[in-house]
Amino acid sequence: MPTRMIPLNDGRQIPWLGFGTGTALLYKDATEAVRNAIAHGIVHLDGAQLYENEDTLGAGIAASGVPRETLFVTTKIADLAEGMTVRESFLGSLKRLRLDYVDLLLIHSPKRTLEGRVQEVWKEFEKFQQEGLAKSIGVSNFRIKDFEELLKVATVIPAVNQIEYNPYLYKSSQPLLEYMKKYNILATSWGGITPLVHLKGGPVDPVLVSIRERLEKDTGKTVTEGQVLGLWLRYQGIPQITSSSKLERVKEYLATEELPDLTEEEFQRINKEGAKKHHRVYCEWMDE
Repeated sequence: MPTRMIPLNDGRQIPWLGFGTGTALLYKDATEAVRNAIAHGIVHLDGAQLYENEDTLGAGIAASGVPRETLFVTTKIADLAEGMTVRESFLGSLKRLRLDYVDLLLIHSPKRTLEGRVQEVWKEFEKFQQEGLAKSIGVSNFRIKDFEELLKVATVIPAVNQIEYNPYLYKSSQPLLEYMKKYNILATSWGGITPLVHLKGGPVDPVLVSIRERLEKDTGKTVTEGQVLGLWLRYQGIPQITSSSKLERVKEYLATEELPDLTEEEFQRINKEGAKKHHRVYCEWMDE
């Protein structure tokens, strides 16, 4: 099954479906989950220092036996220990991952110990890209004001902003997404199935059910509401970062790639219902 690819502003491409080692795998050994994900066809692997399992992400990649160049690996820097340079921090990640380079390196957050240091960190990221240690560079959980600060010094525009994004954040995210479009910065989504996990019974649910039924009728396949949310992201050209320790869930995510697109009317119905409730599970300061 071919992997859908989304273009980045630096001429490279990112696979639409990504397997994350946060959330369900946070602070856990991800070796077997990563190996299984790769064995079943996932090539986009999303890690982070903050998840405290880069070593097992690396172990899972090594255990998979697939050629490095067939994979797209992301990691993120969130904190710098006192006295540690950005370079030392990143080289530590590469060592834990057992890799010579990552495909995408992100500033995990403009908060935490990097607050007030975004410009400094970004200039180091640009050097890593020049050296081939990070093929693409970007950010995560950035607001417009964070971009404005970074862009004062940037010679490379971030390729990606990975954000919490689902129908209950569609309306509030529009100003940020419009700003990013000016610079051709791609949004990637984490927390995409929040409506099913953290807000069951919300206004979006009946629409997801009706779309699921339509897709099942049209395709003759079993479809889940989670897959409909994935299709909602795909309709917008936004990569979906998912996470699960369950193999059947990984297969479900992969099967989404074979489903037909939503119609424009279905997409707008989801947006309309999502706009009735604003619900952010993490990073509440993104609404500041």
